[in-house]
Amino acid sequence: MKKIVIPTVVATIAASTLSAGAVTLYQDKNTGAIYTKPGADRVELGDFINAKEQYIESQTALSKLNKKMGIKVKAKVPVLKFSGKHYIGYKYTDDKTTANDDASTFETRRNYFQVKAYWNKKDYVRLTLDTYQNSTTNDWAVRLKYAYIFISDILPNTGVEFGQSHRSWIDWEEHHGWWYRSISKTFIEDKHAADLTNSADIGVNFKTKTPYFSSEIGVYNGEGYHGKHEGTEMSYEWRLTANVLGTGKKKVHMDDEYFDISFLGQYNNDNYYKSDAFGNPSKKQWWGIHAVYNQPQFLIAGMYVDSSSSTYNYGKGRGTGYSVNGEFRPVEKWSVLGRYDYWEVEKDAEAGSYGGKDKNQYIVGVAYDYNKNVKFIGNVTSYDDKVNKAKADNIMFTAEVHW
Repeated sequence: MKKIVIPTVVATIAASTLSAGAVTLYQDKNTGAIYTKPGADRVELGDFINAKEQYIESQTALSKLNKKMGIKVKAKVPVLKFSGKHYIGYKYTDDKTTANDDASTFETRRNYFQVKAYWNKKDYVRLTLDTYQNSTTNDWAVRLKYAYIFISDILPNTGVEFGQSHRSWIDWEEHHGWWYRSISKTFIEDKHAADLTNSADIGVNFKTKTPYFSSEIGVYNGEGYHGKHEGTEMSYEWRLTANVLGTGKKKVHMDDEYFDISFLGQYNNDNYYKSDAFGNPSKKQWWGIHAVYNQPQFLIAGMYVDSSSSTYNYGKGRGTGYSVNGEFRPVEKWSVLGRYDYWEVEKDAEAGSYGGKDKNQYIVGVAYDYNKNVKFIGNVTSYDDKVNKAKADNIMFTAEVHW
């Protein structure tokens, strides 16, 4: 509020000063001479002020006001950018199994607080904090999501994130193919879909942008920001994208037209986050193909993932699957959305007791852009997850807030 009030108050002070020091000028219609008093054949030109005196008076007023308000921000960089993201919702769960009761819950699914410290127009340090509910004490705690340095043009058309940074795929899909993380994670990370990875890890991510080709190639610990890393093996992850309509360098929006085809994957031989079916460090070896076409009226996207060489997550991650999603925007501010996910575990010894089991998930919903900061979403999510012995229908309402 102070950021808004201070300029308003200063403007009011300046306006008062301006009125007090104004001089009315008149011009002779015949000679063009300027006068400070009215007279015959003189036309009023309007009120004028001394620009130098006005500047001095307004700066003096601003200095006095800032001193009175006690506002002081100091940093070792010229620019600090603060932002936040919140997913606030309600969910009613109609459980279809005998293991769990139905549930009615208000939720805060995400609360990001973020600051970027720029030392020039392109390079910065980012810190992002998030909240989560502690499963042991049930209170709310804060954890680190991102903490990295970004240096642009370290290679031709290529910048680099170094630290706890974005992994090579998920953030890109959230801003191109699946715009609704507030109601569901992407296919490769959703528990009731492929459930292969998460969105952040400690490492280095090289991000290349050209009009018709973009990519992210990263080397990470591999366990993500949830897991502890051990040993010397690293995780090699990638996204290679053909930006068919030449949008590879720009930040796209829902009202842009773009067509992208991506090849993505991960290769990690020694992952300690979730073991294999025999209790050993698992292998995370998967690849996928993704395509998306968007224009102002609609979006359609789909992907196929093959993780049949993995042993991740006690065998749950050893399989293949696909996802398709779409969005129709019939009128301004309104969207109708849908998604279908399918995952099947390989039927072999290395998949353990999960071999041959599958997952199905449907999402349908309606979204409304309340303003540039707030989107409201109502949706139904239905899943039949034989891998995790879960089956339910979720009725959800979400307020997605950005500032």
